[in-house]
Amino acid sequence: MSQESEYTEGDLRNTGMSLKHDREWDYELEEIVDAIEERDATKVGLQFPEGLKRRGPAVADDLRALADDDVTFMLSGQPCYGACDLDTYLMKRTDVFVHFGHSPMKDTDKVIYVPLFSNVEVTPIMEESLETLEPPEETEGVGLVTTAQHMNLYEEMTEFLEEHGYEVQSRRGDERLTNEGQVLGCNYASADVPADQVLYVGGGKFHPLGLAMEHPDKHVVIADPVNNVVTVADTDKFLKQRYGAVHRAMDAEKWGVIFCTKIGQGRWDMAQEIIDDNDNAYLITMDEVTPDRLRNFDMDAFVNTGCPRITTDDGPQFHKPMLTPGEYRIAVGDEPLDSLSFDTFHGTW
Repeated sequence: MSQESEYTEGDLRNTGMSLKHDREWDYELEEIVDAIEERDATKVGLQFPEGLKRRGPAVADDLRALADDDVTFMLSGQPCYGACDLDTYLMKRTDVFVHFGHSPMKDTDKVIYVPLFSNVEVTPIMEESLETLEPPEETEGVGLVTTAQHMNLYEEMTEFLEEHGYEVQSRRGDERLTNEGQVLGCNYASADVPADQVLYVGGGKFHPLGLAMEHPDKHVVIADPVNNVVTVADTDKFLKQRYGAVHRAMDAEKWGVIFCTKIGQGRWDMAQEIIDDNDNAYLITMDEVTPDRLRNFDMDAFVNTGCPRITTDDGPQFHKPMLTPGEYRIAVGDEPLDSLSFDTFHGTW
């Protein structure tokens, strides 16, 4: 089945494109081995995001060749979509725990983070983006944001824009973000700058679409060096999908309120507030929120207080409407329909 026929138009899983570059990464093997030796470690956990799990065995082989024979390497099979998604079971049972593909969300000695910086050049696609950005003489400047994979080139990106006459405005955001100018799939605070346009440099469209919803007054240009394409973030299809979900939930009587037990995704106070206010709301705790796991619950609709990407990416796949906390307030009449916004996370754990 093709992706176009399987997913709806507003489904954010349908916003990626076929990769035109084969990316390579530095797995920082020597640094990992140094940590193993410093801690006299014999058990090492390795956690990869979903798209890189296939690289796990090869990385484990490389580490085995560098480490002592008495060191055991274990690969996490738990789903992993971000720095908030740590395999705490494996982490507690290893001497060294390595998390690949994301930057630290919180300072900790328990986890070694290997961000896996991309080797894709960004200058060519930024050159092309100048045709879509408002010219520097007609704007107050430009916000510059990117993902962890391209943070190693952030200074280069800044210098490029400044050389072309732009005043680059950037900030770190809040404590959930490691670097200045960094965005996550759940946090776009770094784009909260006075500039009326923002340049997102990175792969895919999910991050810039969330950014455009979080900052609807800004012109968001996407410079994708992985797929070699420049586009403008358009939230119309996504908004239609979310409004549709809210409308379907307006007649719901029994609500399932999901509290995610993943270390960086729990919003207990938010879930508890909904339960306290609604006698027909039932708290459901789970680590991995999937359509199959919820199918046996006799609910009319669900509220997800965990990662907002569960709602936005997989929302159409659930058998009953799946809403964010803000959308829930609209569905039950506490907030007006035009208050719909993107659900974002702030703080760590």
